[in-house]
Amino acid sequence: MRIGIMTGGGDAPGLNGIIESSSRLLLREGAEVIGIQDGFGRGLREPHHPAHS
Repeated sequence: MRIGIMTGGGDAPGLNGIIESSSRLLLREGAEVIGIQDGFGRGLREPHHPAHS
């Protein structure tokens, strides 16, 4: 399973913690977590990179 986490772009308290804990859980469960750089600007058209814990 491949999962990407994309946010709206603004800073929010706790956002990094949620991304980190979600990514760690998903990786531990065997999912491939991908980083979507520049989120909505490039969307799903560009290549993405695997996240590592």
